[in-house]
Amino acid sequence: MKLSHFYGKMLVGMGRNERRVVNRLAAKAKILLVDDEERIRRMLRDYLTSEGYSVIESGNGLEAVDIFAMKNTEINLILLDIMLPGQNGFEVLKEIRRISEIPVIMLTARGEEYAEIHGLRQGADDYIAKPVSPALLLAHIEAVLKRYTVNKGRILNIGNICIYLEKMQVEVAGKMVDLTPKEYELLLFMADREGSALTREQLLNGVWSYDYIGDTRTVDTHIKQIRGKLKGATAQIKTIYGVGYKFEECLDEVD
Repeated sequence: MKLSHFYGKMLVGMGRNERRVVNRLAAKAKILLVDDEERIRRMLRDYLTSEGYSVIESGNGLEAVDIFAMKNTEINLILLDIMLPGQNGFEVLKEIRRISEIPVIMLTARGEEYAEIHGLRQGADDYIAKPVSPALLLAHIEAVLKRYTVNKGRILNIGNICIYLEKMQVEVAGKMVDLTPKEYELLLFMADREGSALTREQLLNGVWSYDYIGDTRTVDTHIKQIRGKLKGATAQIKTIYGVGYKFEECLDEVD
């Protein structure tokens, strides 16, 4: 079945109550939709518009980068296909991440695991394989936007660690710590649950995506990297053997 036919069928089959589910942020949120198939763009645009979102379209990677460069202050989220003319989605994501931490959801017909891993490692916030139902796509958008937006204007202090959520920056004893987007998100996820023992599966699902299927060693690798960057911090990620990890302030002296 062609993707355009799939989406059309899903839109017709949706119940009235399902279509009334509108994120409170939708009225103000603007999405840059980047996909080289016009029919897919049109159907997703119509659905998202009906849910209260404003949509800017692009069918070309180079064009998408130019649009974002001009309108980055207006755009709240990017839906980004991988297979694009001009520049592919990975290249576009790399360009975007040089100037912005805007939420990016990779949207592609490719189902290979390596593509998903590569996108996430480059800083994508979520990954959806096409075809996907519009309702599921909307749920992903709402989850990513909520996670990104509620952080704005907040400052989280734990020990001598200061997390500036609007700027997505972390300081230890007044000194900036250079974290990757996923390291930052993982640290924030644990800091918001200070003192709670979290399994690797909880961390994987909560940070990489609620339906992300991946290797829990990804969590271990990121935590090792974060620990190495939090030297001198009076709050640390502790290993809870047989369970997972816990982030909490240290009562003893930190080297």
